[in-house]
Amino acid sequence: MLWPVDNGVIKSRGKSLMTQHYRRVATALLPLLLACSVTAAAPPNIIIVVADDLGWNDVGFHGGDIETPALDKLASEGLSLNRFYTTPICSPTRAALMTGRDPMRLGVAYSVILPWDNNGVHPDEHFMPQSFRAAGYQTAMVGKWHLGHAQMSYHPNQRGFEYFYGHLHTEVGYFSPFANMGGSDFQRNGETIHDEGYETFLLADEVTRYIRQRDKTKPFFIYMPFLAPHTPLEAPQPLKHKYANINTDLAPARSRHTDATRRSAKAQGRPSARPVYAAVVDAMDQAIAQVLTTLDEEQLSENTLVMFFSDNGGAAYSVGGADNAPLRGGKGETFEGGIRVVSLLRWPAAIKAGTVSEQIMHVFDVFPTIAAAAGIETQNRKKLDGENMWPSIQSGQSVPRDKRLFFTSEIPIYGNFNFAAIDDDWKLVQEVKQTLVETQTTNWLFNLADDPNEYHDLSAAQPELVTALAEAILDWRGLHPISGLRSKMAPPPGWRAPNDWADYPRSLESLQSSSAPTMAPNPIIEEILDRQHGRRGRVTYDCDRGPELTIPCHPAAVKSKTR
Repeated sequence: MLWPVDNGVIKSRGKSLMTQHYRRVATALLPLLLACSVTAAAPPNIIIVVADDLGWNDVGFHGGDIETPALDKLASEGLSLNRFYTTPICSPTRAALMTGRDPMRLGVAYSVILPWDNNGVHPDEHFMPQSFRAAGYQTAMVGKWHLGHAQMSYHPNQRGFEYFYGHLHTEVGYFSPFANMGGSDFQRNGETIHDEGYETFLLADEVTRYIRQRDKTKPFFIYMPFLAPHTPLEAPQPLKHKYANINTDLAPARSRHTDATRRSAKAQGRPSARPVYAAVVDAMDQAIAQVLTTLDEEQLSENTLVMFFSDNGGAAYSVGGADNAPLRGGKGETFEGGIRVVSLLRWPAAIKAGTVSEQIMHVFDVFPTIAAAAGIETQNRKKLDGENMWPSIQSGQSVPRDKRLFFTSEIPIYGNFNFAAIDDDWKLVQEVKQTLVETQTTNWLFNLADDPNEYHDLSAAQPELVTALAEAILDWRGLHPISGLRSKMAPPPGWRAPNDWADYPRSLESLQSSSAPTMAPNPIIEEILDRQHGRRGRVTYDCDRGPELTIPCHPAAVKSKTR
C-alpha cells in the first residue's frame, strides 16, 4: 500500500491510517501467533477418528438415546464443530479429507469406489499423512480405506502411511473372518491377517498397541476410520440386549426416499434396525474410550489433538437405523441431514474446553487446518480447495468463506443426482433425474440462518438466486473427469472377485512409471477434445477452464512421479 509523503515524511493522516492498518493486521495474526506459541514447544500428536454413517441425533451430547460417554467427554473437554460438512457418501469424504481438495475434480464425487471399480485417487495428488511424515511424524492408519484397491499406487502404504492395519473396502462384516464379495479383506501392510474378534474392538486394540509401542522420540499421526455404524449391522450380544427396547418410532426424515423405506419396512412387518444400530454405536464409543484412556495412561492427552466426525449423515433409511433429527434427510441426500455431521475437536493444550463453533467448515478444510495447528507446512503441489480454519477455531470468531461449497451424490440410482450449493446463509438443494430421453429438475431454496432444519422452501420467492446457484453447480460439475466414478451398482457382466483382496492390487513393479495418457494423439488434440466436452467433464485431469470454459489446460510437461 502506498501512503502520501512530504519530503520523505509520512503525513499525519497517512500515519493514522497506517497505525489502523497495522492494528488490523496484528488482530488478524493474533490467533496464528498464539498457535505458534503452543506448537513451538512440542508438536502435537494427531488422531483423526471417523465414524461411518453416524446420525446427528445419535450421540448423548445432542440429546440422543444412545449412550456415548466417550464422545460426550470429547465434547465437554474440547470443541463442538456445529457446522461441519462432509459429502453425502463415503469415498468422496475420505478423498477430500486426505487431499484437502474437492472430490469433484478428483473424479471421486458421485459414487463410492466399489469392488469392481479400477478407480482411485490420482497418485499425483498429495495426501495429508505425506506432509506429516515429511515433518518428522510417524504415521499409521487403522481401519477402513475405501480410496482405491486395484493398484498399489492407490494403497495406504503408498499414500503416506508407514503402517496400515485394516481393510481396503467397506462392508467386510463386524465379526471375523472379514471379507468383501467373499474375498478376504483384512491386512497389515499388504499382508493378509486372520485376527479374530469384533472389528470395532480390534481397531481399538491396534491403536492402543501402536501408541504404547510408538517411537517416543517422534510425534504420531493416526487415522482411525471405523466401519461402524455402517450396514450390515452386527453387535456383541450384551449390547444388542442393552438396546432391545430402545425407541424405534423416529421422527420423519422429511425426505421422500428415506421416509418411503421406513413406511415400506413397517408395512411389511420387518423389525426396526434401530436396536442393533444403537448397539453398534455404543461399541464404537467404547473403542474410542479405550483410545482416550490409553492417551491418559501414556500421559499424552494434554498435547494430543483428537478430531472426530462422521463421514456423512446417518443412514436414516429403514435398514440403516440412524436418526438425524431435527435435520432433514440423511445419507446420500444433500439436505442437512446428509451432509452436516457430528464433529468434535479436543486439544487441551490449545483449545478451551466445552466450547462450540458455528464456523462453516468442510471436510477438505481439515488438512490445512490441522497442519496449521501442528505448525507444519503442507507439501502439496496442487492448490488446496480447503481453507485453514485454525484462526477461527482459536479465536472463536466465525469468518466468511472465500468460495461456495458444493455437494453431490448419485447413489444408488444411476442418473438420479442430488446436489446442493451453500453460499453463506443461502442453500440450494437440487434433485436431477435423468432417463434415456429426458431430464427433470426439482429445486429447494433455504435460508439456513433463519431455517437451519430446512422446513421452508423459498425457491419461488427467489428465482434469480436459484438460477445463479444452479449455474454455479453446472460449472462445478464441469470439473469432473469424464472417466471418474459413477453409480455403477452392479459389476461388469461376468466379473469375479478375488479370493484375497490383499493379493488384488497390481504391484508397483508391474506398472509403468507414469500415469496413462488419453487417447488423443498429442496435447493439441487433447486440448481440443477437452474444450469440446464443455460442462460434460474433463478429458485433461485437474483442468479448471473457469465459468466461461476459456482457460487453457495443457497437460503437464513432466511425467507423473513414480510411486
